[in-house]
Amino acid sequence: MRWWNQAGNRALLFQVLLILSVVLFFFLIGTTAFSNLEKQGITSGFSFLSQKAGFGIIQTLISYSESSTYGRTFLVGLLNTILISVLGIICATTLGFLIGVARLSSNWMIAKLAEIYIEIFRNLPLLLQIFFWYFAVLRSLPLPRSSLQLGDWLFLNIRGIYIPRPLPQQEFALLGIIFLLSIAGVCALKIWARKYQEKTGTELPTLPVSLAIIIIPSAITWLATGGPLHWELSSLQGLNFKGGLIVIPELAALLLALTVYTASLIAEIVRSGILSVSHTQTEAARALGIPQGKILRLVIIPQAMRVMIPQMTSQYLNLVKNSSLATAIGYPDLVSVFAGTSLNQTGQAIEIIAMTMGVYLTINLTISWLMNRYNARTLLQEQ
Repeated sequence: MRWWNQAGNRALLFQVLLILSVVLFFFLIGTTAFSNLEKQGITSGFSFLSQKAGFGIIQTLISYSESSTYGRTFLVGLLNTILISVLGIICATTLGFLIGVARLSSNWMIAKLAEIYIEIFRNLPLLLQIFFWYFAVLRSLPLPRSSLQLGDWLFLNIRGIYIPRPLPQQEFALLGIIFLLSIAGVCALKIWARKYQEKTGTELPTLPVSLAIIIIPSAITWLATGGPLHWELSSLQGLNFKGGLIVIPELAALLLALTVYTASLIAEIVRSGILSVSHTQTEAARALGIPQGKILRLVIIPQAMRVMIPQMTSQYLNLVKNSSLATAIGYPDLVSVFAGTSLNQTGQAIEIIAMTMGVYLTINLTISWLMNRYNARTLLQEQ
């Protein structure tokens, strides 16, 4: 009884019993599921990944054909999911920051427009917004022969957005190396300027020098190599455009909906983060004669980030998960082409759903880890 009377021992026993219960629960589910599959004549395992898929996909970032395997289909869906997630996070963060700052503008018109934007788009269901951009906007565009165009390089019609395709030449690798070295030089300059400011208290204007470090070597390399990047333009041939790059309507509609919806939520996060910073910080910066733009960039935003980052992490995770709504308009993401078409053709429900869940879990855990690392680094710098 003495062993039982110790709280630590009881807690350990309860934890062990809980773990055993969870393991037993999933073991029973697994054995029951595999038994039912055997009765239906469906073999379990991942051998189906080497079988021929036999269906096409409208957007692929890697080579793919109807003779490709289900494993290739998984990779295509995975890359399309990562593409829409990365683009959505970048666009939503940029737009959300702008709207959030505009929401606190001293200009009444700008602040009201930002408020109207937030209240409209954050209160409309995301799926409804996807349908709006796809069916009401993009599907009402003209046919290819009557395309809306901007010069000879951009064409917009019901089949998508046609833009020039970059064609890097052999010398382009040299330009990339020069650019990376310039970025490294700018980082070194920033570190030196920060240390100089800590020692002397004088802030050095590094922006002009940084631009010169990046632009001048890159421009010289570009001229010396004769322009190592060419462009392939789209042209109307018959009933459709050939050449260039195409942004399919499904991708454009999904990206617009995810960006507009998530940005409205991020905007409120930005607003709350800025308001969490004490007014005395702003007043002290103004008393020192610091311009309003620098006050926002150097005083308010760095302190507001500790409030904003945890909430923005949740929005990034939601955006990745919400991208699975792509199946409603036929965008070939992982859920559509792998957990949808591939599952219907193979019947390997357990394996396909487990792989799909594992992908989303891995992506979101990676985002959480990166954001937590950044948050910890921000808090460490403040201390």
